[in-house]
Amino acid sequence: MSEKKTMLSGIKPSGDLTLGSYLGAIKNWPARAEEFDCYYFMADMHAITVRQDPAALRRRTLEQLAQYIACGLDPEKNTLFIQSHVRQHAELGWVLNCYAMFGELSRMTQFKDKSAKNADNINGGLFTYPSLMAADILLYQPDFVPVGEDQKQHVELTRNIVQRFNGVYGDVFKMPEPYIPKVGARIMSLTNPAAKMSKSENEDTGRVTLMDSPAVIMKQFKRAVTDSDTERCVRYDPENKPGVANLMAIYAAVTGKSFAEIEAEFEGQGYGKFKPAVGEAVVETLRPIREETERLLADKAYLEGVYRAGAEKAAYVAEKTLRKVYKKIGFVAR
Repeated sequence: MSEKKTMLSGIKPSGDLTLGSYLGAIKNWPARAEEFDCYYFMADMHAITVRQDPAALRRRTLEQLAQYIACGLDPEKNTLFIQSHVRQHAELGWVLNCYAMFGELSRMTQFKDKSAKNADNINGGLFTYPSLMAADILLYQPDFVPVGEDQKQHVELTRNIVQRFNGVYGDVFKMPEPYIPKVGARIMSLTNPAAKMSKSENEDTGRVTLMDSPAVIMKQFKRAVTDSDTERCVRYDPENKPGVANLMAIYAAVTGKSFAEIEAEFEGQGYGKFKPAVGEAVVETLRPIREETERLLADKAYLEGVYRAGAEKAAYVAEKTLRKVYKKIGFVAR
């Protein structure tokens, strides 16, 4: 039997995971373990390129780990760890800084965007974090890296670094391939259907998070934007009725019903019946995730066991790569 190929993915614990994160991506992750050897990490080192409240960062890091498990990522089948617990990330990150060109880093779209948003804190980490991201990837010699549109540029930079480094020192790093994940429903903001549901705190009016109570979820859906036309019918028309189409996409994703079935179910009933029905379906979908997350967060010893074991396995794999790199560039062995 052939060995599984390796896949790696990290998410910054800089905001609360939303219904959009779950239906758009995380819901599909557990099935990957059948096909790939998966590494998932909480990218806390990346989070500090923007100022974080320390207590909130700690809470979110553990909460994200618990939510991953509650969403079906079995720690026996997936390697789950906290980035800062594996020192090799920072060590290789520094080495790769020396193989990433200034011009390449300055062209990164996310650097430009984040510099504009954080004009009072344009720090060195914000500029060089793509080198750390390359280290995150290359330490585990993965075959695939799941990427959204906003991360393609970083994987391209990683591939440039691999080419440059291997060109000098031989076959050290495996060339990672971008993996376009199976995309779930694309969930938009409930108050602004033209924008994606955001996990940042200042966008909370149009979002539902995995930890929201049933009362909060129902309130969010009751005030969700629909449309201003006079027919007030539940019909899938993203161009003319984006708010209704977004609610239908959510309802379809959590119930498994087709748009035609949803249209038939709410024919002649208007939005007063439709919006609470979507809210209730979401409440029931998220209830087991929220309850399991709360149970896991109360069991600190279990969570600690998961992230310690994950870091131990990750560090073992990462150290093999780092040792090879250090030898190639001429560092004296430890």
